[in-house]
Amino acid sequence: MLGFKVDEALCDKCDLCVWDCPTRIIERPENGYPRIIEAEAGDCMGCQHCLTVCPPGAISILGRDPANSLPLAPEALPSLEAMELLVRGRRSCRQYAAEDVDPALLARLLTTLANAPTGVNRRELTFRVIEDRATMDAFREKAMAELRRAVDAGEVPEPLAGGAARFVQAFYEEGRDLVFRGAPHILFVTAPPDAPCPQQDVVLALAYFELLAHSAGLGTVWCGLASMLLAAVPQLKADLSIPEDHIHYQMLFGVPSIRYARTVQRDDGARVERIVL
Repeated sequence: MLGFKVDEALCDKCDLCVWDCPTRIIERPENGYPRIIEAEAGDCMGCQHCLTVCPPGAISILGRDPANSLPLAPEALPSLEAMELLVRGRRSCRQYAAEDVDPALLARLLTTLANAPTGVNRRELTFRVIEDRATMDAFREKAMAELRRAVDAGEVPEPLAGGAARFVQAFYEEGRDLVFRGAPHILFVTAPPDAPCPQQDVVLALAYFELLAHSAGLGTVWCGLASMLLAAVPQLKADLSIPEDHIHYQMLFGVPSIRYARTVQRDDGARVERIVL
């Protein structure tokens, strides 16, 4: 069922796959080659640690060929300095160019994002994305129209009512899109409520997407106001195919119309407490 295969011509019996298996379902008999403990095969998490840890690439599992994996050469990874600059230089973007993100780039980002960690490697996330400005504009107009109707009908519950009324006023009377910031795209990440840690999975995926997007020259902003809007007008979830009980959060993104020249200075922005036992 797992398709666990060992190329005996390559296997050097180093036992790394045995030691690194999180659920300890791999064994290697004396003078033999690694194998799955049949009675425990159902405990496999599908993490592919055995495939990735094997230096000569002797192990395949779940139909994955190690030859199709990217090599993890240390010199090919971003340096600490590069990652520091990316994290320090990341800014919330609320000003976007009137253009779509290249579809090939977006597909590449989302495919890479599928590798973000999830609790117990359950991988039950769904990425729902508006990938063109025409669709985004249509959704924006419908969302604001539904919000205005709900505000006028007194259907928005407290404490959301005051903020909702302000967003409607800004959109229709001032021409300001306070909720979606005129962004050409939005990514909703959703998880079922029975996932081991759905909220954490969603947030982790969006954090990974943010760094990937910024490394590709895009701008992003966490859109908490969209959560408020969907709480005030829950029927909009049907338009987005978001199940009513799913955990979700969202991020606006696009080509930024502004560039920042330097990082901020807030290394003191969090308190560090060292634990001593």
